[in-house]
Amino acid sequence: MRRVVITGLGVVACNGIGVHDFCHALRDGKSGVRFHQKLQDFKLTCQVAGYPSVDEDYVKARFTPQRIRDMNGIMTFGGLAAQECWLDAGLPLKTDETFWDSGAIIGSGIAGVDTIAERLVPMTRDGQSRRLGTAIPEQVMCSNVSAFVGGLLGLGNHVYSNSSACATGTEALIECYRHIAAGRAERMLAGGAECDSAFIASGFDAMRVTARKGNDEPEKASRPMSATASGFVPGAGAGALMLESLESAHARGARIYAEVVGGHVNSGGQRNGGTMTAANPEGIRRCIRAAVDESGLMPGRDINYINAHLTATGADHKEVDRLRETLGLPDEQFPWINSTKSMIGHTLGASGAIECVATVIQLYEGFVHRALNSEDVHPLIAPIERSIPRETVHTPLRAALKTSFGFGDVNACVVFRSMQ
Repeated sequence: MRRVVITGLGVVACNGIGVHDFCHALRDGKSGVRFHQKLQDFKLTCQVAGYPSVDEDYVKARFTPQRIRDMNGIMTFGGLAAQECWLDAGLPLKTDETFWDSGAIIGSGIAGVDTIAERLVPMTRDGQSRRLGTAIPEQVMCSNVSAFVGGLLGLGNHVYSNSSACATGTEALIECYRHIAAGRAERMLAGGAECDSAFIASGFDAMRVTARKGNDEPEKASRPMSATASGFVPGAGAGALMLESLESAHARGARIYAEVVGGHVNSGGQRNGGTMTAANPEGIRRCIRAAVDESGLMPGRDINYINAHLTATGADHKEVDRLRETLGLPDEQFPWINSTKSMIGHTLGASGAIECVATVIQLYEGFVHRALNSEDVHPLIAPIERSIPRETVHTPLRAALKTSFGFGDVNACVVFRSMQ
């Protein structure tokens, strides 16, 4: 098994377009959650969201007019993050070469639903299907982002999309890690993307799992680990990470952000408390334990930071309980823990990828971002309150655990180690 490192990052988030701005937002504790008129027009309970605002000129500077005509929202987010990641890794953009040793796994939770809802269905019903344009199939297919990025970068290795609800982005990274470790590629771009669609938000609003409070104070609406959390804030965007064999990275003289040293994906089987929307506790424990065991690192001593899934729902304290049970540490030795969702909301299929980018940034830069809006810690989380940063903490991080859990009782956990 070959060693695998991270050599590039890319991100489109509501509080930062690009790694530079996103890093500053994390360090400054800046929320990107805002009020959105369309959510109010649709009469949703939750009318705030973490939707990125991408300048039109920014897009025009990065894509040809033909590509722009063929892209929809999710392809734009995913394409921007992937292109930034590729360039950040020091790789060339070429139009006449296939990179046979490079591939990508980029997934989503709900793919091109905005195009389906706003164009495909209404125009077809109105008998205007001939006016849809030839790009509709590629905009709505489940593999739209990975296919788009594959052509954008000329990837000739394994290119596909995965979809495991909110575990998608982290699962993609783990699969890329395994692919490279087994010697099947030199580098793989891992990522996740989700579009900013009110139609996606409405489904979760109907489930009554989105934030019921905060429309008047958007930046306070996303409240992971808080006693006054009232549900998750819908989000959108994309994250991308370049995974590469250590040998290839050294040969290129590439900058190395971190090493991937362990990962695991599983399912609780929707048994023993697990359902389509709730996790089997044993499935989570097994996933965390397997990822940590594979890393060979010790929680507390080596792993001193956790970027948790924590969505600001009633499941937050249960997730913390699973971490405490599995890591087996005294509460006073529990690692630093936060949730990037406190600043960007829940970006669904993109969440694991964006939050892996946030985890690697903090590991590389040596800080832990604020756990925004967690001043009133949930009573059942209070035993580890000292590990929840109220302000940005500047400290060397040795290794970090990233957890992601999704509908369908699916789990994905990965461990990153500092190379500094």
